[in-house]
Amino acid sequence: MFNVEDIRKDFPILSRKVNGKPLVYFDNAATSQTPQQVIDVIVDYYSNYNANIHRGVHSLSQEATDKYEQARKKIQTHFNAKFSHEIIFTSGTTHSINLVANGFSSILKQDDEIIVSALEHHSNIVPWQMLCERTGAILKVIPMNQEGELVMADYDKLLSKKTKLVFVNHVSNALGTINPIETIIKKAHEAGAAILVDGAQACPHIKPDVQALDVDFYVASAHKMCGPTGVGMLYGKEEWLNKLPPYQGGGEMIAEVTFEKTTYAALPHKFEAGTPNICGGIAFGAALDYMNAVGFDVIAKYEHQLLEYATEKLLEIEGLKIYGTSLNKTSVISFNLEGIHPYDVGTILDKMGIAVRTGHHCAQPIMDYYKIPGTVRASFSFYNTKEEIDSLVSAVKKANMMLA
Repeated sequence: MFNVEDIRKDFPILSRKVNGKPLVYFDNAATSQTPQQVIDVIVDYYSNYNANIHRGVHSLSQEATDKYEQARKKIQTHFNAKFSHEIIFTSGTTHSINLVANGFSSILKQDDEIIVSALEHHSNIVPWQMLCERTGAILKVIPMNQEGELVMADYDKLLSKKTKLVFVNHVSNALGTINPIETIIKKAHEAGAAILVDGAQACPHIKPDVQALDVDFYVASAHKMCGPTGVGMLYGKEEWLNKLPPYQGGGEMIAEVTFEKTTYAALPHKFEAGTPNICGGIAFGAALDYMNAVGFDVIAKYEHQLLEYATEKLLEIEGLKIYGTSLNKTSVISFNLEGIHPYDVGTILDKMGIAVRTGHHCAQPIMDYYKIPGTVRASFSFYNTKEEIDSLVSAVKKANMMLA
């Protein structure tokens, strides 16, 4: 049985105070909190077997290597990749996207077309703009509607024989919209294009099956999933990873090096130059263990209850508008109070111990579409409570009174 109070005991930070008030942490879409079980794994690594991996014959190196590769296997199992070498450790989602974009620099030609969506985070816009500048490819955008959903009829019109790549997020970080990626992937493949899905915002709420989705690339970050910052993963189909050139050169990613010629290591090491975030990778695996023990079906059900409750209570506040009203969304609410800048609202909420995100959320085109400077974003996780939502609603009402 899911008991949120028992879950909260696993997260030491949730017992602290901010500005003299109990912390209410509603910035989970930026970074989730870390349970003691994962913190213990990090401490254990540095206390007992801190060593470089893959290169040493001594016991500490072999132990660290085993733990790191076990974590890769955990990620493979979690995402249901066919092979463990299809999982590449990176520093996070942005690194993963740039790795793929760099690889396609050698594949795209002048006037090839790539498609992104209007709901993207900047890290899934800028690398493709840079790629187009390097190759002469053309960037096209799937538009959005007032509800914060993609206009799929326009996606059909954008696809053509010139389309080589499609990039779309699984879930919008700014609005919480869950995109119909199954349909997007299927149509991209029918057009002969490869597709990358940015799963950074989906993976804390949904357990993707990359084989069932038939996606070519899928990326995620550990720090959105109860893990540490500075580590993430790129899933890529074996045939695509073999086509792409290495992203960086250095130790670990080589087979043979001479001054005349270098040959590259097999997957996954071809894309993992240098000493990796060993502890981070191991802790990523531990975070997946923790979330799977809670259960993603349980998490999704509980978070949906929080979303419905918060939506109902916030909409009772005069002058409050929610942006992103898709029926299919995760536990994210972006809102504004009429005539009040979101930064000012966020500052008052912080004084009451409530952590929310304000601004454009690295999704400026979305804010431009709505003709607003940004929003206040409250994003909920499975360790949050309805009582915390009540505190948020009370604080927003107070901010509305003070700033109106």
